Amino acid sequence: MTPAQVHRRIVDLYPRVLAGDMDEALALVDQDVIDHRGGTQGDHHGRAAWRDKWLALLEGPQDFHDVEVTVEQNIASDDISVNRYRSRGTHTASGRRYDVTSMDMIRVRDGRIVEHWALRDTAAIEAQLGTVS
Repeated sequence: MTPAQVHRRIVDLYPRVLAGDMDEALALVDQDVIDHRGGTQGDHHGRAAWRDKWLALLEGPQDFHDVEVTVEQNIASDDISVNRYRSRGTHTASGRRYDVTSMDMIRVRDGRIVEHWALRDTAAIEAQLGTVS
């Protein structure tokens, strides 16, 4: 698969990931992936850390449903694929919805993600949900 195809597939599998079915999506992630999260979290290494990131979405205090991710633009070159996308969902406890534009970039080798970078407007999500402190 090309980098753009890998990127599209992992986005298409996201609803299944949020339902707890991660195996097919994790098969697209290299065992030694580097997830460049930045901030206080820093980089995370390995497929197990990627699984833990997804598990935190399922088990964390911010429980969401009706989550949708729509890729609005993809640009791919060589082993890199970049998505600009909209993510939307409903915060289960409050019933409030969020809708934000985000970007992420992956580097693919042998059909698997070996590096990942993401930018998400967390402040906009918190403002829309009324959880800004």
